[in-house]
Amino acid sequence: MRALADRSPEGVVAAAGGVLWRCRADGTIETALVHRPRYGDWSLPKGKLDAGEHGLAAAVREVTEETGEGVALGRRGVRVRYTVPDGPKRVDYWLMQACGGTFEADSEVDELRWVPLAEAADVVTYDHDRAVLADALRDDVPRAPTLLLVRHGSAGSRSDWDGDDDLRPLDDKGLRQALLLAEVLPHFRPTAVFSATRTRCTQTVEPLAEKLGLQVQPLAALGEEEFADDPQTGMAVVEELLRPRTEPGVTVVCSQGGAIPSVLEALGVRPEGRRTSVPSAKGSVWALGGRPGALTADYYRDFTPDPDAPTG
Repeated sequence: MRALADRSPEGVVAAAGGVLWRCRADGTIETALVHRPRYGDWSLPKGKLDAGEHGLAAAVREVTEETGEGVALGRRGVRVRYTVPDGPKRVDYWLMQACGGTFEADSEVDELRWVPLAEAADVVTYDHDRAVLADALRDDVPRAPTLLLVRHGSAGSRSDWDGDDDLRPLDDKGLRQALLLAEVLPHFRPTAVFSATRTRCTQTVEPLAEKLGLQVQPLAALGEEEFADDPQTGMAVVEELLRPRTEPGVTVVCSQGGAIPSVLEALGVRPEGRRTSVPSAKGSVWALGGRPGALTADYYRDFTPDPDAPTG
């Protein structure tokens, strides 16, 4: 169902889409292009954000609706901006691996064509799609993460907790963050869920594990104190989880604010702008794949509504 309004209060038309890809038996990477009879064009699957929607969720929804494919979410693509009759438009893209489905033509998309990724720029109608495809052709970083590194949700103040700090639970905000993670992270197709041995960490990923039919498994090596005491063991665990996978999917690990920035810096992630440290807000997620020097590292501060999404 579409939102009642198409534009944000600032007048930006916000949209999201994906470079949907699959690998043929001969190793050729193909991408899905869609034909829209209303415009007579060939383009990447995409669509406008619904009211109160995050771009990631919108991208998965639109790609699934237009192609019929289930997807495993990959790394961020590029953001493109251009002008349409309604005004300025902004489209965020993600790479997505196709996981099977059936295309059904309708009035919005009447044809789907699988094209070798290297040839797709010759088929699409618009230059902004060619920019997205050029990024998708990069071979210096993986197309998909293999590890989601989650910071536990809000858990109040340590000074206000009288018990063992390892047992400090999520507060109301943290419980809401855990539920939101359980709604969004399945798009990455998690196959295992781990957590540092702190109550606030396990609580953060319990709703996700329950939704997936998985158990939260303890992973002490990536707890804050444990990592500080033995970073070599912790990094060995991370490097194992970053190994390329033959099937789509990720491992989810919930950790703490004293460990996550250290892990990221060891992998070569550096703070941007005026920041003095790599960000790791409570309830945030780093989507990681590859190795130092060839690493995909996407930071999701949260999954609250996109500020340019329609308001209703």
